Amino acid sequence: MNNEFNLTVIGGGPGGYAAAIRASQLGLKVALVEEAELGGTCLNRGCIPTKSLLHSSELYSMTRHFSEFGIEIKDLAFNYTKAASKKDAVVKQLRRGVEALVKNSGCCIFAGRGLIKSTHTVEVTGKDHRIITTDNIIIATGSMPSIPPIPGIESARVLVSDDVLNLKECPEKVVIIGGGVIGMEFATIFNALGKAVTVVEMTGTILSGVDVEISEICRKIIERKGVAIFTESKVMSLKSDSGTICIFENNGTEMGIEADMVIVAAGRKPKTEGIGLENIGILTEQGFINVNERMETSIKGIYAIGDITGKPMLAHVATAQGLVVASNAAGKDKIMNYSVIPACIYTNPEIATVGLTEAEALKKGLSIKIGRFPISANGKSIIMGEKEGLAKLIADADTGEILGAHIIGPRATDMIAEICIAMKLESTIEEVADTIHPHPSISEIIMEAAHDIEGLCIHKPGK
Repeated sequence: MNNEFNLTVIGGGPGGYAAAIRASQLGLKVALVEEAELGGTCLNRGCIPTKSLLHSSELYSMTRHFSEFGIEIKDLAFNYTKAASKKDAVVKQLRRGVEALVKNSGCCIFAGRGLIKSTHTVEVTGKDHRIITTDNIIIATGSMPSIPPIPGIESARVLVSDDVLNLKECPEKVVIIGGGVIGMEFATIFNALGKAVTVVEMTGTILSGVDVEISEICRKIIERKGVAIFTESKVMSLKSDSGTICIFENNGTEMGIEADMVIVAAGRKPKTEGIGLENIGILTEQGFINVNERMETSIKGIYAIGDITGKPMLAHVATAQGLVVASNAAGKDKIMNYSVIPACIYTNPEIATVGLTEAEALKKGLSIKIGRFPISANGKSIIMGEKEGLAKLIADADTGEILGAHIIGPRATDMIAEICIAMKLESTIEEVADTIHPHPSISEIIMEAAHDIEGLCIHKPGK
C-alpha cells in the first residue's frame, strides 16, 4: 500500500471520522489512524451508551405511573444486566455503521496510535505499523476523565464514567463527586432504578454554566425524587472498609456518606500525551492545543479539533470543526462559528440550551426581554403526564434578536434545534411567535414563550 496521503487524521471520534469522510468527498486521499474503536468516546464510552442506560432507566421509572394511564402491571423488575447488554448492542450497531461509512468513503483506516514524527510524517505504532507521509495532519485525540487528587482515592472503589458504563450489576448506594452534566446524568440513571444517590458538588450550584433559573428547577425536581445534593462541598478524603465512605465538608461541617461505589465526574482533560507534539513544537495552553478560527495550530498544515482544543467539549462541536478542517485542507476557506451551539443534558426532565443565559446577557450590559412558558400549561405534556419544566427565551429588547433559549422539560433536547435554526437565520423573536406550531405538541411551549416576551401569551396561567 502507498503510504503517501493528502491528509492524515489521528483519532476516529465524531470529529475525526467526519473530517476524514468529508475530506474524501472533496477528493483528498485520507488516512485515519485510531488506536481503539471508531466513534471515539462519544459512541463507545460516553454519549451513546449513557443515553441507552438513561432510556432504559426512564422506561422503568415510567412504569410506576402506568396505572394512571389504565395500564396494570404486576411483578415488574429491572434487569440491569439486560439493560447493559442492550446498551452494548446499540454501541456495536452504531460503531459498525461508522466503520462502513469511513470505508465506503475511500479512507484508509489504520489500527494503532498516531505518533507525529515531523510536520509531514506520522508513525502508526501498533497493529498496522507504518510510516505515513502526509501533506496535512488533523489531531483529534479527544479527552479522558480527570481524577482529582483526593486522599484515599487510589484504594477506594472509585469509578470514572468509562468504568461505570462497563458495570454488569447495579450498586445500591452511590456517591457522585461532581454535579456537572456527567454527574447529574448518572444520578438520574441510578435514582430512576430506586438506588440511593448522593451528589457532592464543590461550587454553589449543580450544572454550572446552565441558566440559573433552569438549574434550580432541575435541582428541585431531582431532590424531590430522592437524590441528596450537597453544593459548596469539598471532598476531603475517601476511606475504604467494607464499603467506601466519602468524607466532605459542607458549610464548615464535616460529613460522611457510605457508598457501595463512588463515581468521579469532575470533568475531562485533553489526551495530548504520547502523540509527538514535542517533536514539532505545537503551542498548548493548560494541555489544550491552541487553534485559530480555521482550526489551524501554530504549525502550518497541522490542525486540531474536538476536546483537545479547549472549545466546548461536545461531540457536535467536534464534528463541525472536522468539517471546517476538511474543507480547508481541500483548499477552501472556512471558519468555525461558535455563536450558535446547543448543549443538551439528559437528566429527567431533559435540559437544552443555546446562546446567552440571563446572567450572561446582563453582564454584557444588554437590554433584554424574557419570555417564559411552563410545561404544566402545555396540553401534550399533560397528556404524557409530564408536568414540570419551563421554556425560557431571551431577546434583545430593542431589536427582537434572539439571544438565548433555555428549556427544561420533555423532549427539550429535540426542540432546541428550532431555536438554533432561528438564531442562525437571524430570525426575530416576533417571527418565532408568528410561526404556527402544531397542536397539540410540546413544541408549542416555544411559540408561547415567544409571545410572552411581549406579554401576549394566550395560555400562560397566573395572569
